[in-house]
Amino acid sequence: MSDRDGIFAGGDPYALLRRWLAEAAETEPNDPEAMSLATVDETGLPNVRVVLLKDIDDDGLVFFTNYESAKGQELITAGKAAIVLHWKSLRRQVRARGTVAKVPAERSDAYYRSRALQSRLGAWASQQSRPLPSRGSLMADVAKLTVSKGPNPPRPDYWGGFKIDVTEFEFWADGAFRLHDRFRWTREIAQENWSVTRLYP
Repeated sequence: MSDRDGIFAGGDPYALLRRWLAEAAETEPNDPEAMSLATVDETGLPNVRVVLLKDIDDDGLVFFTNYESAKGQELITAGKAAIVLHWKSLRRQVRARGTVAKVPAERSDAYYRSRALQSRLGAWASQQSRPLPSRGSLMADVAKLTVSKGPNPPRPDYWGGFKIDVTEFEFWADGAFRLHDRFRWTREIAQENWSVTRLYP
């Protein structure tokens, strides 16, 4: 019997992540796709914030943001990131890290069009991570853009998707007496097979 039977079974960590996320969608009260995204600035000082995982491809994890924001600039400059998804209801978490690149513009366009109109206008209005004089000035900007951009605004050039090409996953599940189960999946390049190692809790 494989040491990875049960919730850890399978040969593809992306498929395993999809399965765990589907289970979390049944038990988490809010945003099961919320993930903490870690980046570093030009001095090496880390930053972390929560973003939404929008797609799990066969070769990466996709999310969307403002390219000119602090996280966008750090992702572009460093080209690397780490994430963690934590589901308290399941007592599980998944960590991943790897290299980062922008997704093609067509994919960002398609996702942008799928968003609610107010969210699309918000992408235009928010100079993300920069000082904001007041909440009122932000709402005034949204009102002006509602008139100028109309009901079908195009995607701003500075807003779009990133994909993390994962080189390391770690799947963790809570165990009795803190004897947790942890498995690390690693590979150097996308064409290689994954190497899986059980880790001490």
